[in-house]
Amino acid sequence: MWDFIQDQVLGMKWLNELIGKGVSLLGLDTSSRWGGSVQFFLYDTLKITVLLCILIFGISYVQSYFPPERSKKILGRFHGVWANIIGALLGTVTPFCSCSSIPLFIGFTSAGLPLGVTFSFLISSPMVDLGSLVLLMSIFGTKVAIVYVIMGLVIAVIGGTLIERIHMEPYVEEFIRNASSVDIDSPTLTQKERLIYAKDQVISTFKKVFPYILLGVGIGALIHNWIPESWIAAILGSNNPFGVVLATVIGVPMYADIFGTIPVAEALLGKGALLGTVLAFMMAVTTLSLPSLIMLRKAVKPKLLALFIAICTIGIILVGYLFNAIQPILI
Repeated sequence: MWDFIQDQVLGMKWLNELIGKGVSLLGLDTSSRWGGSVQFFLYDTLKITVLLCILIFGISYVQSYFPPERSKKILGRFHGVWANIIGALLGTVTPFCSCSSIPLFIGFTSAGLPLGVTFSFLISSPMVDLGSLVLLMSIFGTKVAIVYVIMGLVIAVIGGTLIERIHMEPYVEEFIRNASSVDIDSPTLTQKERLIYAKDQVISTFKKVFPYILLGVGIGALIHNWIPESWIAAILGSNNPFGVVLATVIGVPMYADIFGTIPVAEALLGKGALLGTVLAFMMAVTTLSLPSLIMLRKAVKPKLLALFIAICTIGIILVGYLFNAIQPILI
């Protein structure tokens, strides 16, 4: 039963077969480069778009029960490591990219929540949201998806705890530290209003994300059908002990969310790249994208920003090597 859900519901293999038949009817050989590229592009674009819309609707409906004011109150009830854990878990039901998470991070910090807790939230939000769990399950399988999310949460909790223990509060910009917090109770939404909110979030997020899906799937199709497997294996395979480091460094300047990076990761894995190397690339793109770091610099001073980058980078690299070591167990 689970194999059916994995392959046909989440993986949509029936859709791949249907598109393959359609491409063949157009006179293209799906085993050729051009035919394979067209099939890959259409299949991944449609699959990710359908999953994206369903996931955003469901997650946004859940989000409607956790407006920023309520989230702040929830986080304020916990202390120590438990507060970091709750902050990291709260990040799984919030925005889908790091640039969207930073305004919430600023709001939580200016409200007086512990800095380590807000950083645990900031790390986990783009890296391990519920959407990434389902998408990873659809492509890499349940084991990989669950371990990925657990490792992402571990990085978030440890990173936030370290920042709190080092007492980096003076390195938050003055306007945030001196901001006055005003508690305003959010209105209780009706069932209809929650559904409208979820629908609006689908439309808004889709408009922002779809160009990155097309770009990611296009790059994935290029890798899958045009780049020789020996090239990928030599650079990101088992023969290169620094593949994880290279993938992480390459991922940082890029800007995309989980929906745009997954098709690239899928193609790289299919061409011989190691699992941990591919996942390290995904984590780096979603968590440490250059635009998000520029936004974060407006809220924190260079020393704290550098510490945040160092913690995330080291954590991502360690997780990448761990995944490479246990790859035979997972897939």
